[in-house]
Amino acid sequence: MELFRITGGKPLNGEVTIAGAKNGASKMMLASLLTKEEVVLSNVPRQRETEITQEIVTAVGSQLIWKDEHTVSLAATEVEAGKIKKLSRKNRLSILTLPLLLHRCGEAFVPRVGGDKIGPRPVNFHTMTLEKMGAVIEAGEEGYRAVLPNGKLKGAYIDLPYPSVGATESALFAGVLAEGRTVINNAAIEPEIQQLVMMLQKMGAIVQINAGRTIEIIGVEKLSGCEMEVIPDRMEAASYACMALGTKGEIFVRNARHDQMVTFLNAVRRIGGEYEVRPDGILFRSTGELKGIELETDTHPGFMTDWQQPFVVVLTQAKGTSVVHETVFDERFGYTEDLRRMGADITLSKNCLGEITCRFKGKNDLHSAVITGPSELEAQKMVVPDIRAGLALVVAAAVAEGTSVLSGIEHLDRGYERLEEKLRGVGAIIERVIE
Repeated sequence: MELFRITGGKPLNGEVTIAGAKNGASKMMLASLLTKEEVVLSNVPRQRETEITQEIVTAVGSQLIWKDEHTVSLAATEVEAGKIKKLSRKNRLSILTLPLLLHRCGEAFVPRVGGDKIGPRPVNFHTMTLEKMGAVIEAGEEGYRAVLPNGKLKGAYIDLPYPSVGATESALFAGVLAEGRTVINNAAIEPEIQQLVMMLQKMGAIVQINAGRTIEIIGVEKLSGCEMEVIPDRMEAASYACMALGTKGEIFVRNARHDQMVTFLNAVRRIGGEYEVRPDGILFRSTGELKGIELETDTHPGFMTDWQQPFVVVLTQAKGTSVVHETVFDERFGYTEDLRRMGADITLSKNCLGEITCRFKGKNDLHSAVITGPSELEAQKMVVPDIRAGLALVVAAAVAEGTSVLSGIEHLDRGYERLEEKLRGVGAIIERVIE
């Protein structure tokens, strides 16, 4: 078992360069299956999520070549739908291959969805979309089988019950080569979605993001290859920002983009943190006393759920009471049990402690947190439950006095490129050990 040992209690200072967006690169790699021509992607992050995506596209027949450390060439000249059965692990990306394989092969089978344990990741939005567009889908113990009785997907009106990122991506993949017009109502509009739309446009698709979370697609006969650069990872940028704020340090986050982080930056300023936007990144620092605030997560352009966990660690160091209302995932506060063991004062509630209309209202989910600080954190042994909660525990370990031991770090390897190397670059005392 691989572990991280992290000795905290001192400010982190220095510079870190963030990688390409994990959630953007993986979907762009999948999109290459829509064409027989070469697709070249640059600024692709090298972590396990990329490895999983590489396994998927090569399993169905794509030729993949790394031109350099972060530039990959993909050419799906011949695709065989049945080969995806040979995937070595379940993952939530596999469900997105259903529309891609239906376009290329007229049939598809994908394993059941896996991924982080942060609440249910239902696939009904995905299957509903494809069934509306003419696919017949059968769910079995091993996975999902889809066929096209009429030979091709047909354009349809897709009204998503929630602006799910994955469901929006699935509908985009389905619509670009379908016959006729597809409208996605209540679509996700995250920066990674916007870049995927631009990539599909470069490939020859007709896609438009309209007002009111509506995306309109006119299907085309075929798509061509293209070249794209993956946008920087706004989750990674916020992670290192929280390390600077929580440890009372100063970190310049190279490649962090202002336009992707407006809501996060507002929260930083509201708690008394400081930031400086520069042409090549954003400098984060904490020189004075932080103060508690009320905060709610939401779909873009709101405060994203993946920023919540490391930011809650920062709030444990703020004076007064903070209230955080999680409206995106219903099981995203599990990591706070470890923070409480470290000495944080955090109380969870089933009530909606905020103003946003929440789909968890009246249910039995602990989706609001009250944090009272500042708290002196002490090192603990902890198990990483998922990528973002794991990063929150890394921030907490950097804040705490003593040496914390983190197991389950394979989750961090899936989401972050060269994490311990980058942390050492800003002064963290961290080592990877095998036990």
